[in-house]
Amino acid sequence: MILKMKLTDHVLRSFRVAKVFRENNDRINYMNFNPNGETLISSSDDDSIVIYDCQNGTPKRTLNSKKYGVDLIQFTHAPNAAIHSSTKVDDTIRYLSLHDNKYIRYFQGHTKKVVTLSASPIDNKILSGSLDKTLMLWDTRAEKHQGLMHLTGRPVAAFDPEGLIFAAGINSEAVKLYDVRSFDKGPFATFKLQQDKDCDWTGLKFSPDGKLILISTNGSTIRVIDAFVGSPLQTFMGVPNNKGIPIEASFSPDSQFVFSGSTDGKIYCWNTETGSRIAILNAEHSGPVQCVQFNPKYMMLASACVNMGFWLPQLDE
Repeated sequence: MILKMKLTDHVLRSFRVAKVFRENNDRINYMNFNPNGETLISSSDDDSIVIYDCQNGTPKRTLNSKKYGVDLIQFTHAPNAAIHSSTKVDDTIRYLSLHDNKYIRYFQGHTKKVVTLSASPIDNKILSGSLDKTLMLWDTRAEKHQGLMHLTGRPVAAFDPEGLIFAAGINSEAVKLYDVRSFDKGPFATFKLQQDKDCDWTGLKFSPDGKLILISTNGSTIRVIDAFVGSPLQTFMGVPNNKGIPIEASFSPDSQFVFSGSTDGKIYCWNTETGSRIAILNAEHSGPVQCVQFNPKYMMLASACVNMGFWLPQLDE
C-alpha cells in the first residue's frame, strides 16, 4: 500500500481499479474508513456488514443484520465498534461491537427513517437526523439522547474534524453551525444558500482541514461552501444522475480534491480550489456508484455499487 506520496492532478488521473470485491448481492448503501486507514466497513441492502483489510486488500469478515437491516454504518471513536441505522422493524440506531458481533446499546427516539448519522472524531458523541425532522445528539455510553432539535425539514449533518462543532443542513436551503457544548442555545451561524430547484441535499461533510463544507445531492450538483462564512466557493455540475438517487461526494485527505460517484458507474474528480474537473475515472461498475471515499492515510480510493472497488495509482503506465 502506498503511503508517502503527494496527491496531484497527475497522480489522480493515474488511478485504476486494483481489486474488485463481490461480497454483496445487493447495493452497498454506505461505507466508512477507520481513522488510521487500515480498515473499511460497508453496509448493504442485503443486510450484511463487510469489513475490509485495506493494507492487504482482502475482506476480513462479514456480519449480518437480517432482522433490522443496516445503513449508514460507520466506525465510532471507540476502537472496534460501529453504529448504524436500521432499515427494518423500527428506526433505532444500533451500536455494535465488531469484536464479538453483539449490540452494545440501542438509541431509540426517531419515528421515521434516519437519513444522516455522524460519529464524533474525538469522543463518544453521535449525531443523527431523521425524516421526522429532528436532529438528536447522543452519547454512546447512555441510552437516552443528550439533545433534541426540531427542524423545519429533512436534515443532513456532520461533526467538524475537531469534534467541537457540527453543521446541519436543513430543508436543502440553509446550513446552521452549532457548538457541541452549547447546541441547546441554537446555532451560532446560519448560512442561507440558493435552493436547487431540481434536487435535495442528501449529504454534508467538512473537509479534513475544517475549512470547507461539501454538500451532495440527489441530482447532478455538488456544492462547496466556506465553513467559516458560508460563502459559496464551488458548484460542481454535470454528474450523471438520471435516477434521482443520493450520490456520495467526498474530499481527499488534503482537502484539495472532491470525488463523486455517478449513475454511469464512473468517478468524477474536481480541484476544490480552481473548480476545474481533473478526471473522470472509469470504474466499470455495473450499477450506480453511490459510495466513494478516499482513504484518510493511504493512497487509495474506494468506490461501491453492488461490488466494492479499491483503486491505486498506476504511475508506471
